[in-house]
Amino acid sequence: MNDNSLIQRTTTRPLRMRWLMLSFAFVATVLNYVDRLAFNYLSAGEPLRSMIPNDYFGYIATAFFVAYMVSNLVSGFVIDRLGTRLGYTLCMAFWTTASLLHAVARVPFHFGIFRFLLGIGEAGNWPAAIKLTSEWFTPEERSTATGIFNSGAAIGAVVAPPLIAWLGMHYGWQLTFVIIGCIGYIWVAAFWFTYYTPERALKASKAPRIPPLKLIKTRFVGWFTFSKIFMDPVWYFITFWIGRYLVDVHHWGLEKIGWFAMFPFIVSDIGNILGGLFTQFIIRKGIPVPRARKIAVGLFGSILAFTLILGPLVISGPATALIVLSIAGFGYAAYTANTMAFPADVVPLNATASVWGVASVGAGLGGAIFQTLSGITIEHFSKTHGYTFAYNSVFIGYGIMALMAVFIVIFLMGPLQQNKALQQIAESQPDKQE
Repeated sequence: MNDNSLIQRTTTRPLRMRWLMLSFAFVATVLNYVDRLAFNYLSAGEPLRSMIPNDYFGYIATAFFVAYMVSNLVSGFVIDRLGTRLGYTLCMAFWTTASLLHAVARVPFHFGIFRFLLGIGEAGNWPAAIKLTSEWFTPEERSTATGIFNSGAAIGAVVAPPLIAWLGMHYGWQLTFVIIGCIGYIWVAAFWFTYYTPERALKASKAPRIPPLKLIKTRFVGWFTFSKIFMDPVWYFITFWIGRYLVDVHHWGLEKIGWFAMFPFIVSDIGNILGGLFTQFIIRKGIPVPRARKIAVGLFGSILAFTLILGPLVISGPATALIVLSIAGFGYAAYTANTMAFPADVVPLNATASVWGVASVGAGLGGAIFQTLSGITIEHFSKTHGYTFAYNSVFIGYGIMALMAVFIVIFLMGPLQQNKALQQIAESQPDKQE
C-alpha cells in the first residue's frame, strides 16, 4: 500500500466550503496574536513600563510559555477527541476570558497569573487549526492553507501595534484589555453555528485512536518537538520584545511604535503565503512532497538564521533594524508554513492535532527558557555594555538557535512519509467509542 493512501482516499478532491472554514482559523489566529501582544505593547508605555522592568517582563513572559507548554501536551489530544468544532470553540472562549481578566491586574504577579491562563487557552489554536486544514484540504494544497491561516499571526502582529497604541492612549490600558477580550466572543458564536466536519473526514476521525505514548516515541514526533525548542522562541522574541527594543535602543515612544512596529509582521505575512506557494510550486514541478518540504524549510530557515547572525553588523538605526527583523520574520513564517503541514504527511488524520500539540510542547519549553534568559541577558548586559550590545548579543544567539533547528529537521527528524505502524492502527476496526 502506498504511504499516502489513506490521505489520498479521504482527500481526493478540493471541497467548496474549505476557504470559508479556513477563514475561521485565520481570524482566530489574528485574535490570538492581538490578545497575546496587547500586554507587550501596553507595558512598553507608561504606567506599566515603570511597574514592570525588563527582568520581570521576562518572568511574566515565561509564565505564559510554561502554561503554553503544559497545555500543548494535552490540548491536541483533547481536540482530536472532542472534534474541531467543540475543541476550537472551547479554546477561544477560554483565552478570550483570560485576556479580558488582564484589566483587573494591579501588580506584576497578577499579570503573571493572567498570562499563565492566556497561555493555557491560546495553545489550542494551532492544533485545532492544523486539524481543520487536514480535514478540508488536499496534501498538495495543505502547505498553502496552513500558510494562509498562520498568516493570521503576522496580521495580528500588524494590527496589534496601532490598535493597542490607539486604544491605550484614548481609553487607558484597563479598558483596552476589555475591548479586545470581548471581540473573541463574536468569533465563538459564529464558528459554533457554522463549522462542521466534512463527510470524507468523518470516516478518518472514527478510526482507532493512536495511543499517546506510541505517538511520542516515534522518531518524527520526538525530533520535531526538539526542533521547536530552538526555532519558535526566535519568533517569540521578535513579537514580544520589538516594542521594548525600539524603546531601549532607539528611544521611540508608544505612538511611534504603533505606526512602525507593524512592518516586520507585514513582511512575515508575505512569508506565510509565499512559503506555502513555493512548496506547492515545486511539488507541481515534479519534486516529491517529502523532499519539497525539506527544501523549503532548509531555504527559509537559513534566511532567518543568517539574517539575525549578521544583523548586528548592518543595523545602524531604527530603519535598518526593522529591515533586519522583517527579513528574519519572513524566513520564520515561510519555514513555519511548511512545518505545519508535517503532521498530516506522517500520521493519520485523526492524530494531526495531537502531534502538533506534542511538538508545540517544545515551543512552550523553549519560550519559557529563552524568554527568561533574554530578560536576564538584556537587563545584565545593558547595565555593563549598553542596550545596543545587549540586544545584538541576543540577536546572534537566536540566529544560532535557528540553524540548530534547521539541522534537526533536515538530518535527524526522518522522512516525511506516512508512518506504517500508525497507519495500520488507523486502518483497523473503527473506534467503538465514537
